[in-house]
Amino acid sequence: MIETLVNRADNAIATLVFAHGAGAGQTSEFMTQIAEGISGHQINVVRFNFAYMELAVTLNKRRPPEKAEKLIERFSQVLDELDASLPIFIGGKSMGGRIASMLLENSLAQGCICMGYPFHPPGKPEKLRIDHLQHLTKPILILQGERDNFGTKEEVQGYPLSEKVKVNFITDGDHSFKPRVKSGVTLQQNLTKAIQDSVSFIKANRVSLT
Repeated sequence: MIETLVNRADNAIATLVFAHGAGAGQTSEFMTQIAEGISGHQINVVRFNFAYMELAVTLNKRRPPEKAEKLIERFSQVLDELDASLPIFIGGKSMGGRIASMLLENSLAQGCICMGYPFHPPGKPEKLRIDHLQHLTKPILILQGERDNFGTKEEVQGYPLSEKVKVNFITDGDHSFKPRVKSGVTLQQNLTKAIQDSVSFIKANRVSLT
């Protein structure tokens, strides 16, 4: 059994399995705020650590992410062990969202939410990671900071993505949605928007299992 962290919602209508990014695990401030926010809207949020992060926490030493195949395997195992009596959605921050999107088509999930999708490595816009995003048949929501160095608003608007991919831009946000002071918006406002957009997406795409 993989250990999970669950924010249980009152009168839950769906479950979101939300994976962490490459550098910070399930209990990071970003992950915690998003999980607490979404679970306040009738949606259970399940968090977990990928195996390399679990080891990093145990050793108290940073470790690099494993290959995508291993990450997908771990995410799949979490889904296999999940109570699937409610509609399931998957997603994550950065790398976690990318892995969820790669898993989406062949999973029981009804949709996917990516926060800060790593469209390309910083400074390497030619190394695109969008092949599978061009052929998706299930709905996916990408919440992307306008200034994200893994894919800015200007770059992302030119990508040939499946019509099932909806991209909402976060005002002046960086990879973690943090805006500049001069933008006139706060990080908390941007996180609130990300939470609200995620809840709206799940409620709009949820297919009841009863």
